[in-house]
Amino acid sequence: MRMISWNVNGIRAVQKKGFLEWFRKESPDILCLQETKAEKSQLDAQLLEVPGYSSFWCSAEKKGYSGVAVYTKLMPEAVDYGIGDKIFDCEGRTVRLDFKDFVLFNIYFPNGGAGNKRVPFKLAFYDRFLKAANECRKKGKAVIFCGDVNTAHQEIDLARPKENQKNTGFLPEEREWISSFVKAGYDDTFRHFNKDGGHYSWWDYKTAARARDIGWRLDYFFVSKDLLPRLTNAFILKDVMGSDHCPVGIELS
Repeated sequence: MRMISWNVNGIRAVQKKGFLEWFRKESPDILCLQETKAEKSQLDAQLLEVPGYSSFWCSAEKKGYSGVAVYTKLMPEAVDYGIGDKIFDCEGRTVRLDFKDFVLFNIYFPNGGAGNKRVPFKLAFYDRFLKAANECRKKGKAVIFCGDVNTAHQEIDLARPKENQKNTGFLPEEREWISSFVKAGYDDTFRHFNKDGGHYSWWDYKTAARARDIGWRLDYFFVSKDLLPRLTNAFILKDVMGSDHCPVGIELS
């Protein structure tokens, strides 16, 4: 089973850059998208009716903002939108799919914002999601979570850690939440296979950082520890263009 997650920074924009051709060629079992920035009514049939897939879309109340979607070859037993709190769910950040063997959360986490003004909101969202994930675990369900976390966990997860210690995305309190998530029993799948630095999934458009590979690893797949025996690979598709992020993924036996 191959799963891919990608912050597309606008599904309609990336559609014009060869998204569907890439999607057909890659043909993952599950594709999770973040920052779709569109409502279903704004999308054409090519995006909504990809052969072989069912799709599930969650949009923000604010037009052209946030949004997540999941394409899946496997029909879920249940689908839920949001994490059970109106203050977060109105921003269209979460789709949860319940399958027979696991629960999948696809999430676009908040950005800390200019001047770090939204960091408290971001941290509150983090805590609410951890509660939702743990509720699944208490019911005996395995959990897979993917998405744009908007935080680099460790110094090896961004090219310039010293220069960014006071900026959102690398604040101590943001990084500590990821550490607490790991301590709660969830594994960073990429770090399960790769221990070295220099692996990034986001590059700043404004500074043309991608050409110089001055990036951040902001996009993750986490799995609960009961799924580790089935985890066979984790990867970053850094050569895939079309967004300021690139896709990341995992494979399970």
